[in-house]
Amino acid sequence: MTSSSIDGFVDRLAAVPTGPGCNNFFDHTVPGNAQRRQNLAIYLREMQDRSPKVLLLGEAPGFRGMRITGVPFTNRTMFEGPANGFGLFGPGKGYVLPAEAAGVAAEPTATVMWAVLAELDFLPLLWSACPWHTHVPGRPLSNRTPSASEADLGSPFWQALTEVFHIETVVAVGNVAHRSLQRSGLDVPKIRHPAHGGRAGFKRGLEELFVPSR
Repeated sequence: MTSSSIDGFVDRLAAVPTGPGCNNFFDHTVPGNAQRRQNLAIYLREMQDRSPKVLLLGEAPGFRGMRITGVPFTNRTMFEGPANGFGLFGPGKGYVLPAEAAGVAAEPTATVMWAVLAELDFLPLLWSACPWHTHVPGRPLSNRTPSASEADLGSPFWQALTEVFHIETVVAVGNVAHRSLQRSGLDVPKIRHPAHGGRAGFKRGLEELFVPSR
């Protein structure tokens, strides 16, 4: 994936019209979204250098997480702190925390996700079935499970990532992603989502799939 193809991917993502209750926080018409587009492009380039072979597909961005940062399963504190154990998200790489992040509590799911990946020393590419923020209409600071049509609207994007990163294994993280992948004709493993007390089940699922073979 070249820089121009990464930029093209992000621009296509930004150009998708989403309905009420679904915020495309990459949309070119909102000036502040340029920072999120930049952050996502940096993440994809950082991951390209690491050549992941596994894609973990989650549900949808949360309003305290990717909705703010533009990067899957990240939150404000990850962008403020030093690079993590995989060398990602550190200072001096160009990541910018949008001003609207001020006062927003860090999304706990992102923290749990990266803590488990560090414990397993396992770095997959992360993405969501619906890569835009689904919320209760009229309540932008809420999270809502994406509908089947919203998840299907996102399918071309995870499909593109599997191709350009030469992904060998796709894993559904939770039911929404699993159903979306099934509708696309893929029969893939499903593991527990790390949110809402799912940390142990999420870690166990990854261990059963990947740790014995390493």
